[in-house]
Amino acid sequence: MALPQDTGGQRAPERLAARTVEIPDPGDLVALFPEPAGVAWIRHGDGLAGWGETARVTLPAGEDRFTAGEKWLRELFDGAEVDDQVADPGTGPVAFGSFTFDSTSDGSVLVVPETIIGRRGGRSWLTTIRPLTATAPAASPSGLPGAPAHAPLTAPAEIRWHDGSLTAPEWQRAVATAVQRIRAGELSKVVLARDLYATAARDLDIRVMLRRLAGRYPDCYTFACANLVGATPELLIRRQDDDVSSLVLGGTAPRGRDEAEDARLGAELLASAKEREEHEYAVVGVRAVLAARCDRLKIESAPSLRRFANVQHLATWITGRLDAGQAASEHSVLALADALHYTPAVCGTPAETAMELIRDLEAMDRGRYAGPVGWVDARGNGEWGIALRCAQVDRRRARLFAGCGIVAGSDPEAELAETQAKFAAMQFALEA
Repeated sequence: MALPQDTGGQRAPERLAARTVEIPDPGDLVALFPEPAGVAWIRHGDGLAGWGETARVTLPAGEDRFTAGEKWLRELFDGAEVDDQVADPGTGPVAFGSFTFDSTSDGSVLVVPETIIGRRGGRSWLTTIRPLTATAPAASPSGLPGAPAHAPLTAPAEIRWHDGSLTAPEWQRAVATAVQRIRAGELSKVVLARDLYATAARDLDIRVMLRRLAGRYPDCYTFACANLVGATPELLIRRQDDDVSSLVLGGTAPRGRDEAEDARLGAELLASAKEREEHEYAVVGVRAVLAARCDRLKIESAPSLRRFANVQHLATWITGRLDAGQAASEHSVLALADALHYTPAVCGTPAETAMELIRDLEAMDRGRYAGPVGWVDARGNGEWGIALRCAQVDRRRARLFAGCGIVAGSDPEAELAETQAKFAAMQFALEA
C-alpha cells in the first residue's frame, strides 16, 4: 500500500482504522511471516509478530527523540477508529520501535504494521491497522487475513567475517585506557562495545534468523524492528496498566561444558566482587528512575543467576506500581523507557562521563544497538528491552554488536573473551 512520505521521514494516513479479534492459536508466530522482513517481540512462543507498514516515522537525533515519537504516535492513535474485541495489553493500535543509543545519532524509528498476530497466556488475536478509507482484506478460513503468498525461507550462505571499527587488540587497548580512567577516579563504570561484520553470498532472511534465535534462546526476548534483529536477555521496562517491572542484568560468566563446571562458574559469578559491583550500579540506576514514579517498589534483596545458552548473568527483578497522581503521559511505557535509557547496564556511571568516554574510545556509532527496542499500544502499555545480542541487517550484510561493563577490576583479555561469547548468539543465527 503506497502512502505519502514527507521530508521529515514520516509516512502515515490521516486516520487509522484498527480492529482486533480473537482467533484460534496460530502456532509458530515466526512461521506466519509472509516475507523476509517484519516486526517481532517473542518470548517462549508468546508475543507479537507483524508485517506490512501502515505508518512509520524516522526520528532525527536529539534528546527529545522519545518525546517526538510519542507525540507522533499519540496524534495517530487518538484519531484512530478502534474496534478492539480483546482489550488486553498489545491489542488495538500498536507500534514497534527501536531507538538509537546516542542522542546525537539519527535513525530512531517507530513502525505501525498492517497486520499483527499476538498470543499471551493461551489467548491469541489478530489486529489489522489500515487507513480508515481502505478496504479490509477478506479473511481466510483460519481467521487470518488474506496475506501474500509466503516467500520461501532462504538460509544464509557463504558467510565471510570482517573486523568492525576496531580490531581485537585495538579494542583491548581501549579497555585498558578505560580501566586507567576509572582507577584515576574519573568515573565508576563504563560499558564499551565493539562491532563485527558478516557478508553473505545472498540476501539475509530475517525469518530464518528469528526462528533460530527464538529456538535457541527461548528465555530471551527475540525481536525485529526495521532490520534490527536480535534476542536480548534484558527487559528494560514492562508496563501492564499500573504495574511495571524491569529485569536488571549485569555481571557475566560463560556457560560450562558440563553441569559441574556450569555450577562452579555460576558460583564464582555470584561471589565475584567485581561482577557484583558492576551489577549494583545497574540496579541503583533503575531503582532511582522507578522510585520517582511509583508509590510502591519491590527490589530483590540479592542478585540471582539467570542462565542462557551461551552466557549466565547476575539478575535482579524490580517491580512496582505507578503513582496514580502523575500525568498519564508520564506513565506510558515509552516515556518510562526514555527515563531509563543510558542505564549503567549499557552506558556507565556517572552517565555523562561514561558517554564521553564511549565516544572517545569506541571509534564507532552504535546506531540502535544498546538502545530501547520493543512495542507500545494506544493505552501506553508495552514491553521494551535493551537491544543487545543483535545485528543490523542490510541485504547481504549484517553488523553485529557486543559490549562489556568495565570497572576498576576489569581485565582487557577477559573482557574480549566476554564479547566473543556474546557475539555467539548472532553468529549462530547467521550460520550457513
